[in-house]
Amino acid sequence: MAGRGTPATALLTTKKITHRVHTYTHRDGAVYGTEAADALGQDPRRVFKTLVALVDGTMTVGIVPVTSTLDLKALAAAVGGKRATMADVTDAERTTGYVAGGISPLGQRKRLPTVIDASVRDHETLYCSGGRRGLEIELAPDDLIALTTATVAPIAAT
Repeated sequence: MAGRGTPATALLTTKKITHRVHTYTHRDGAVYGTEAADALGQDPRRVFKTLVALVDGTMTVGIVPVTSTLDLKALAAAVGGKRATMADVTDAERTTGYVAGGISPLGQRKRLPTVIDASVRDHETLYCSGGRRGLEIELAPDDLIALTTATVAPIAAT
């Protein structure tokens, strides 16, 4: 499993973006984001999770530290919307091309509006899902922002 690439890793390689791939063994029933931070020995504020929501009916990605929850009102405001709810897991998987717990903000099947929490600027590098459970990508925040054409806004709630 560790040797297989994903659309996310392929995108980074194609675009020649400096990154590191980290793997760990996912345990069934574990909370994905905090499990990744623990397994990789990283500050969980530096490990980001990718969540899919519906903002006024449009699938939208919110990326926040694993220690936080997604502030749906702030997400909606960041993309000029009024109301946000979490997307159905099946719809999120179908739209992104990834399975829950392994949804990467990179290499998604369909490009979605994306917002990254402003705390991303606190780190020289961050970790995000590489496109499957147990696979994390470490890269510079500016590279993630550029590749996802993301808006940066305070969307994390603790």
